[in-house]
Amino acid sequence: VQLIESGGGLVQAGGSLRLSCAASGSTFRIFVMAWFRQAPGKEREFVSAINWNSGNTYYADSLEGRFTISKDKDTMYLQMNTLKPEDTAVYSCAVLTYGPRGRDYTMPDIYDYWGQGTQVTVSS
Repeated sequence: VQLIESGGGLVQAGGSLRLSCAASGSTFRIFVMAWFRQAPGKEREFVSAINWNSGNTYYADSLEGRFTISKDKDTMYLQMNTLKPEDTAVYSCAVLTYGPRGRDYTMPDIYDYWGQGTQVTVSS
């Protein structure tokens, strides 16, 4: 599975951005797709995930309802509203393929494929 992100950029605090992650290749293998982010000097952090078949969504508690994950065919989106300077990070999409049950979707180590990342910078 190949992943290409787009939509990052520079935005003022309070603004919005929409990230896209286009999947190609063996997309029938996708079980869950997710967004992670990594700020300078910090560990990679879970943002949101979506079950590719059921559409069930999962969010980090810290987002306070500001972000919305969605999908359309083989593309995943992340609508980010009311952005804050602390949202500044490289945002990456990831794919988890079918496998054992009970996996923790918030853990980056379980994901099988990653995009190259897109920079989001929120100015104060």
